[in-house]
Amino acid sequence: MPFQISVLDIIDIFLVAIIFFQIYRIIRGTAAFTIFIAIFFIYLFWIIVKALNMELISALLGQVIGVGVLALIIVFQQEVRRFLLVLGNRYITGRRFSLSRFFSAVGSDAGSPKEAEEIVRACEKMASKNTGALIVIGRKSNLTLYSDGGEIIKAQISAELLETIFFKNTPLHDGAVLIEGHKILAARCPLPTTERVDVDPRFGMRHRAAIGMSEHSDALIIVISEETGYISVVEEGEIRENISSNELRNILLMEKVW
Repeated sequence: MPFQISVLDIIDIFLVAIIFFQIYRIIRGTAAFTIFIAIFFIYLFWIIVKALNMELISALLGQVIGVGVLALIIVFQQEVRRFLLVLGNRYITGRRFSLSRFFSAVGSDAGSPKEAEEIVRACEKMASKNTGALIVIGRKSNLTLYSDGGEIIKAQISAELLETIFFKNTPLHDGAVLIEGHKILAARCPLPTTERVDVDPRFGMRHRAAIGMSEHSDALIIVISEETGYISVVEEGEIRENISSNELRNILLMEKVW
């Protein structure tokens, strides 16, 4: 009988490839990646022995894999939670695909360039003084989830307020500022830090928190280093370091984060 591939087979392969690619994006650079590779080869070996009708070892591996699914969920509960967060924030409410596009009114209010200018002005001054800062600018993801543990502000965006929040002697300087809906939502907010092991060791906790937040949401995160005064932008797990004020302004305006 000749080997045939149907359209459903192609769709099946395509969907499996997408799933494996998304899993790779989430666990790359973490200790879970090595474990995942080992599990993948065990599963591949099981498929081979089944195809060769090696019944004894096939049955043994089948039992291990069957019970192992529950064990993996327990062992990788943080990765599973992270996967669901990324799925919800990035693909259901994200920029590339958003269910809200089908239900929201056309021509919603766009953010004013003045708001971007206030952020740029604050970052420029804080960078010149080596004042550490962590600013999260929400897109479609709901940042309210990350305001727990912080102080709710709900104030208009202004350079002076941002500088005051991150001033070293104020109680709000530690943690992140969340900007959502054209307003400063909250300050002193703890963020999830990345678990990637390939992050440059010279990056401190602010940068690791920024990368972690970008892995959990579609937000744009601005980091100002307390050691160097460099301004960095983090998005989708990638960091752009030591950008100028003009570059930051262009990012805020051209990327349409508002």
